[in-house]
Order: sequence, then C-alpha cells, then structure tokens
Amino acid sequence: MSGNSILNCAKYSSKNTDEWYTTYETIAEEIKYYTKQFFGKAVLCNCDDPFESNFCYYFLKNFNKLRLKKLVCTSYAGSKIDQIKNDRQVPLKMFLNTGEPVTVGRGYVLTITEIPGRIGKEVDDLTIKKILSKKGVVKKLIGNGDFRSEECVKYLKECDICCTNPPFSLFVDLFSLLVKYNKLYLLIGNQNAITYKEIFPYIKENKAWVGYKFGDMAFRVPADTEPRNTRFWVDEAGQKWRSLGNAMWLTNIDIKRKYQKLELTKYYNPEVYPKFDNFEGINVKKVADIPVDYDGIMGVPITYIKYHNSSQFEIIGEANHGSDNEFDLFKPKVNGRELFKRILIRRKGK
Repeated sequence: MSGNSILNCAKYSSKNTDEWYTTYETIAEEIKYYTKQFFGKAVLCNCDDPFESNFCYYFLKNFNKLRLKKLVCTSYAGSKIDQIKNDRQVPLKMFLNTGEPVTVGRGYVLTITEIPGRIGKEVDDLTIKKILSKKGVVKKLIGNGDFRSEECVKYLKECDICCTNPPFSLFVDLFSLLVKYNKLYLLIGNQNAITYKEIFPYIKENKAWVGYKFGDMAFRVPADTEPRNTRFWVDEAGQKWRSLGNAMWLTNIDIKRKYQKLELTKYYNPEVYPKFDNFEGINVKKVADIPVDYDGIMGVPITYIKYHNSSQFEIIGEANHGSDNEFDLFKPKVNGRELFKRILIRRKGK
C-alpha cells in the first residue's frame, strides 16, 4: 500500500480463524463511485481496528475530501492490537502521549468529527498520525467490540453509512442489523450471500444490489498462512496474498451502474435454450446469451446480478435447493443433470 506507513490492513476472520486484509486500493477503487453520497454523512466502520484497518485509514485520509460529518471505527478484541504479547496489558507505541494501555479482550473505538486541512482535499499521513496520538481519540470499549453488542449497536444507530468488510460468517448478522435500523451500507462479502434467505428478498425487490467490483478480489494474509496451489502467492517483499474469485460489494446506496441496460444480441432457439426438467422456464448458460425475444422465465447464472436493471428484467426468484426460502423455487436440472444455482428472471416491457 503506497504511502501508508501508519495503518496496515483491514481484518477479516472466518470460522477457521484465517485473517484477510482489505487493501486501500480495493476500498478507494469502489468508493470513488459514491463520493457525493458520502457528503455530510456519519460513517461507521464497525469491524475495523483504528490502527490497522484500511477502511479506517481511507476515511481518515479522505475525511475532508468526502466532507464527512463523523467517522467511528470499532475493533474486535481479537485484533492484532491485542496480540503483541500474552501479557494482560501491553503498552502500544501508537498511543504515544496518552499512557493508555492495551487490554487483551477489549475492543477499541475511534471517533473523529473534525480533521485539520482544506475541505475537498486529502489529509496527509503526518496529520493522521498526530490525530491517532491524541488522548481520547481512541478509547477502550466496555466489551470485546462485537458489532452485535449493545454498545456497538449504539454507534450503528448514530451512523448514516456503514462501510466495512465483516467476517464472512457474520455477514448476515451485520446485514440484518443494518436493515433493522434502516442504514445505508457498503459491504464486502461473498457472492453466495446473494441467495441467502435473509438477503435475497432485498435483491429481488431492488432494495439491495451489488456494487462495481464483482469477482476477483485480492487480500493480504498473515505470514503464517499455509501455501495453497491456487489463489495464493508471495510478492517480492515477502507478503503473502490470497484472492477470492467470487467476492463482491453489496450496497443499498444508489449508483449509476444499476440503471445501465444490458445489451443483448441473442435470439431464442429451443434447441439452444433447453427447459428445466422440473420447472417451466429455460436455462441460459451465460449472461451474454440471454435472448432478447423470450418472454418467459429464464434461469441465468448468479453473475447476472452484476448487470441487473430492474426496468429491464424482473427477478422472479432463485433455483438452488428448492427449499432454502420461499423464493427458492426448485433445484435446477436439465436432462437429469443438476446445475449450479440460478437466478430466475423475466423480461419486462413485453
């Protein structure tokens, strides 16, 4: 991460305790499409260590550029800020003049309402370092920093936009909280989450959609990460990396992408588009193969969501196991062969 000697990485922990670190570039590349929607907003990063997270660093660096009203970042107790040693209390140099000890098992919260500098311009790293060194800017939480805890939900209630990379195993938990309190969000997740029973209804009703980055996403991983045959590499500096081919940003912030129409060139041919064995609809292998002249229900790959325009197509449901939720209508099969999950759509404007 060029130019960042202060903050290292944004943490993601799965059930097998792997740690995944979102790069600054990944965050900046996505948020550049939403800048005006952030003007005057209070932003919450509730899975992010104030000293390690690139989400925290991005919003500190762009606080004045985005004209933010407030930034709050809360960390999990398991963050590396707590793991320097096994001692119960470990002094941390980043606290500098505060004398504040780091306590194992406690989360931390950063709260910023103002940063010196010009409105519309980035904040330099020296200013960020001085801010993080001030007494009271970063404080201990009462608990371990779990975003579901009462004290962290309080911060969520006060925010306008939540932007983070939550542990994938808790993606639904965070999504449900954000829906409950009617918050805007921009989250990194796995594409499979689209078909979850808690999330798919919002996709179907055009209340949630995917952002611009949908597919390959690279993450830094710890030095003790075991090598893999695929999607693993070590760069020239010795940093280990992993990537996901099915990563995504999920949001309910309005973006231009969702109004772009999918340009189609194929026409329906029953020999090319077979019907499902157990449902009145045709199977479409690729998004580019969606026929422009078929008015019935079509089962398309999950990657279709990246191109969905609610004025062009209606999402009818999904075909997965046939039992996941009320919208999971059947298990997709063609000529006795089971297929990977499908999104069911129907053309509008017949």
